[in-house]
Amino acid sequence: MNTLGEDMKKEAMLWESLDENRVRCHVCAHQCTISEGKRGICRVRENQNGTLYTLIYNSVSSMNIDPIEKKPLFHFHPGSNVFSLGTVSCNFRCKHCQNYGIAAADVGEVSTREITPEESAELARQYGCGGIAWTYNEPTIWFEYTYDSARLAKQAGLYTVYVTNGYLSEKALSTIAPYLDAANVDVKAFDDEHYKHINNARLNPVLRTCERMKQQGIHLEITYLVIPGYNDDHDELRQFSEWALGIGADVPVHFSRFYPHYQMTDVPPTPVKTLEEAHRIARECGIQYVYLGNVYGHRYENTYCPKCDNILIERHGYNVINHLTKNSCPKCGWGICIYI
Repeated sequence: MNTLGEDMKKEAMLWESLDENRVRCHVCAHQCTISEGKRGICRVRENQNGTLYTLIYNSVSSMNIDPIEKKPLFHFHPGSNVFSLGTVSCNFRCKHCQNYGIAAADVGEVSTREITPEESAELARQYGCGGIAWTYNEPTIWFEYTYDSARLAKQAGLYTVYVTNGYLSEKALSTIAPYLDAANVDVKAFDDEHYKHINNARLNPVLRTCERMKQQGIHLEITYLVIPGYNDDHDELRQFSEWALGIGADVPVHFSRFYPHYQMTDVPPTPVKTLEEAHRIARECGIQYVYLGNVYGHRYENTYCPKCDNILIERHGYNVINHLTKNSCPKCGWGICIYI
């Protein structure tokens, strides 16, 4: 297990000095004010003598070659593999976290290895991956590393992906946007009280991030984890769907099945019927591409033409069969916005 070394520590980006040797971090929407010797909510950004440092630069806890569909991204280089990297900790405290082993950990509590931004790009190319994804825990909290890595990845001809809770500040997003190709944003619910009690965060910054990503030309897909009794009310699902429609009818929406985990083991798995109702509501609202996740083999893992219902992309687990003709439906000619 690695202990904190100088190569893991680096002066942070996006912060300001305050009085009494305090600093304010501007990377995420928490906008933490951090006293001397203390850390932000993320637990990985520390005020040392009036300077803010990241403690996890180069610090990789998880590294895998994944299908891009696992992120999930269905309209972005389908069938390609992506080099996936994660670190430790998070700026949320989700009670249902599926990766709590790293996301709930402090620096030094889990085994990590050092991978420089240069090495990450080289490894992605060696493994035949189309790009790099920062995932498994919240990529915003090691912003400096993802920013440096993204710039090098683009120079190497690789695509770049965030799998994120969407709590980036406007300044952080505008900084990395020129080097970020795609993102899947988790919208945990469409209720601020849910965010406060289940995630220790707020809803509005997440919604603004999604809207800004679309405006800045980042390919966006949205995931909504449907939790029985918490965020599965039809009115809430409709409000969420109407908001998503406002971003763009062609923005893919994934309704994902909940399974008991971490501090919510007393909540049952989401009934498939509930997911199908969410799908129906979203389609009625006008969202063109709606998917169900964590339901292996369901027909709504496939991509259908919004005009004639012809199957356009067939998915069997992570196996992908593309029936498109030059990004258009071969039956009716409907054009689909998809990165091949």
